[in-house]
Amino acid sequence: MTLTTPAKSPPSDGRWSALGLRADVRNLSLLGVLVALIAVGGLTRPAEFLATSNLQLVLTQASVIGVVTVGMTFVITSGGIDLSVGAIVALASVWATTVATQEFGFAGILFTAVAVGVGCGLVNGVLVAYGGMVPFIATLAMLASARGLALQITDGRTQIVTVPSVLDLGIPDAYVLGIPPLVLVFAAVTVAGWLLLNRTTFGRRTIAVGGNPEAARLAGIDVRRQRLFLYLLSGLCCGIAAFLLVVLSGSGQNTNGNLYELDAIAAAIIGGTLLSGGRGTIVGSVLGVLVFTTITNIFALNNLQSDVQQIAKGAIIVAAVLIQRRTARDGET
Repeated sequence: MTLTTPAKSPPSDGRWSALGLRADVRNLSLLGVLVALIAVGGLTRPAEFLATSNLQLVLTQASVIGVVTVGMTFVITSGGIDLSVGAIVALASVWATTVATQEFGFAGILFTAVAVGVGCGLVNGVLVAYGGMVPFIATLAMLASARGLALQITDGRTQIVTVPSVLDLGIPDAYVLGIPPLVLVFAAVTVAGWLLLNRTTFGRRTIAVGGNPEAARLAGIDVRRQRLFLYLLSGLCCGIAAFLLVVLSGSGQNTNGNLYELDAIAAAIIGGTLLSGGRGTIVGSVLGVLVFTTITNIFALNNLQSDVQQIAKGAIIVAAVLIQRRTARDGET
């Protein structure tokens, strides 16, 4: 006689209500942390921190890593991980800023950045979904390969963008009602990500695969195809972020996107996305990005050492994981 372990039953309405309430509490807590950080910045460096130009800078810097974090949130929600996002951003940015690519103008740079991102995501997805590789190993291999290829393309040099239509997106004259175009793109990606995760079958399948892959398979979900699509989505977000970074910096470098994978994972975790999969929140991830970006800005304005900044980020991540574990235990009772 073969004994099988019954699949986890979906939470009752009461459980769902409790989970939703805890998500709201987490988001409100993060919002409170963000408000507190703004208060600290306003008290320590009022003239500099509260200046419109500085607030625009904070939002612009958050936009690049924020777009990457949206894709990372989907991957983590499915129970996976993507360590290659920073390297993909670097590769996409340098490939999109080669002399040959820039000859095609704005469309050529944008298309190349997105195509490279999606292509790398496709490789990751095939290795994980159909090659049976552990996501950690597959994306670690992509990290090394993409960084190496980016270095080979640039030969260690910075590639300057000479296309005026791309550079013009980063100047104040291009702002819409005082909002930088990069921030508008980030907002659009955030809204699209929220709708995709919370209002579509794709989102429900992502959560199901992360919660219990075997139960999802028995329910008729093609788990392998779903995982492939998720890494494609992550690659797409990296391609968009690479284009935003090119606009922001006006160049392509093989060092672009350094440690983006850690920042994106950290932002998703403190936002409430469960590292083991089965639960994700786009709103929480975006708040996590804003918290980390604001911390970086405050430390820079106060001329504090970067090592102290990293310690502060580490403490926040540890606290968030501990809170997650306690929340998970409470949800089981």
